[in-house]
Amino acid sequence: MEIALGCDHGGLELKKELLPLLERAGHGIVDFGTFTEDSVDYPDFADQVCAALEENRCARGILICGTGIGMSIAANRHRHIRAALCHEAFTARMSREHNDANILCLGARVLGIAIALDIVRVWLETEFAGGRHLRRINKMG
Repeated sequence: MEIALGCDHGGLELKKELLPLLERAGHGIVDFGTFTEDSVDYPDFADQVCAALEENRCARGILICGTGIGMSIAANRHRHIRAALCHEAFTARMSREHNDANILCLGARVLGIAIALDIVRVWLETEFAGGRHLRRINKMG
């Protein structure tokens, strides 16, 4: 699966830690940056990742900033994006199973590396359950 990645300066180090996991799992990666620790504006990267999904260039996306909150807010402004800010494996699983989240948001300053890697692994492996959940997703557009 093609995964779009984006981060601001606060998420750069965590993004670097996630790349090997995604590569080992056989996913294609489209990295929209940032690539330096220079201060940048997170909505710019959220918009690029969302566009990649909206244009069907990528199937899912991962956005990382200091807390994950800013990226989540920025991504969810897009009509067909369902961005979920997750802090552990259970919410990652439920975001996919019940909400068909197509973007995972992570907070690099609030998560340890091991937990973040677990969240990503679970989020990528979990399928959408459909059924009654699809009815709810359809109500959101």
